[in-house]
Amino acid sequence: MTQAGTAKGILLALIANFIWGIAALYWIQTKPIGPVDVMAHRALWTLPVTFFIVLFFGRLSETLALMRSLKFCFWIALAALMLTINWGVYVFAVTNERATEASLGYFMLPLLTIALGVFMFGERPKPVHILAILLAIIAVLIQLVAYGSLPWVSLTLAMSFALYGAIRKQISADSMQGLFLESLCMAPFAAIWILSHDGAGMGVHGLKVDLFLLCAGAFTAAPLLTYVAATRVLALSTIGLLTYVGPSIQLIVALFVLKEPITTITIATFGLVWLGVIAVTVEAGYSARKLRKFRTETSQKL
Repeated sequence: MTQAGTAKGILLALIANFIWGIAALYWIQTKPIGPVDVMAHRALWTLPVTFFIVLFFGRLSETLALMRSLKFCFWIALAALMLTINWGVYVFAVTNERATEASLGYFMLPLLTIALGVFMFGERPKPVHILAILLAIIAVLIQLVAYGSLPWVSLTLAMSFALYGAIRKQISADSMQGLFLESLCMAPFAAIWILSHDGAGMGVHGLKVDLFLLCAGAFTAAPLLTYVAATRVLALSTIGLLTYVGPSIQLIVALFVLKEPITTITIATFGLVWLGVIAVTVEAGYSARKLRKFRTETSQKL
C-alpha cells in the first residue's frame, strides 16, 4: 500500500465517521415526526438508493441469487430486524434529547462485540478484554444505582448493532449487497406502515421535513459506501482506531450543539467505558506491531 493510498483510505474512513457523527443533526430535522415513522421512511427510501448502486456496479443478479438459499434469507431477515431496532432507537434518542446516551452506546459497541465473541462463538478473551468488559459492566451498574434504571438506549444501540455484526458474519454478502437485501426485507413492512398511517408524516410538516425523509436513504448509504472503500485499502487496526471518531463527534454534537446536560454520573460512566476502549485499542496496536515485526523477521530469514 502506497502512502497516497493510505491517506486516501484514512480520508474515506474519516468522511464516513464524520457523517455518522453528525447524524443526530440530520435526524433531528425530521421532528415532530415520531421515530417509528422516521424509521419506516428510512427503510423504504434506502431500498431504491442501494438498488441503483448495486445495479450500477453490475452486481444485481449475483446479489439476488443469494436469496435462493433459505438459510441465507433467515440470516438476512434477522440482520434486517437488528438494523430496524438500531435505527429506531437511535432516531428516538436524538429526537428526545438523549443523544449523549446514543454516543455512549457506540462507545460500548466494541466491548459488547468482544463479549458476544466470548459467549456466542467461544472465542478466547485476553485479560485486557475481560478488564474492558468488567469496566463497562461497572459503568452500567453506576447508572443503575444513580438513576434507578438501566441506560437502555445505550445498551439497546450497542447490543442490536453488535448482534447485527455477529449475524453478518454468517452472510456471504458485502456491506452494500447486505444493506440492499436488508432494505428489501424492511421495505414491504415500511411501505405498509406508511400507507396505513396516512404517509407517516409525509406532506404534513412542510417541504423541509419531506426532503429530509426522502433523502434518508442517501444519507444512510453514503457513509457506508465510503467506509467500505476505506476498508479495502486500510489495515483493520487503523479502521478500528478511526471507528471511535464517529461516537466522539456524536458526543460533541450532543453536548455543544444540542446542549444536552452532562452530569457527574455521565462523566464517570464515559470515563470507565473509555478506559476499557483505550486498553483494548493499545493492546490491539501492540499485537499488530508484534505481528508485523515477526513477519518481517521471518521474511528476512527466508
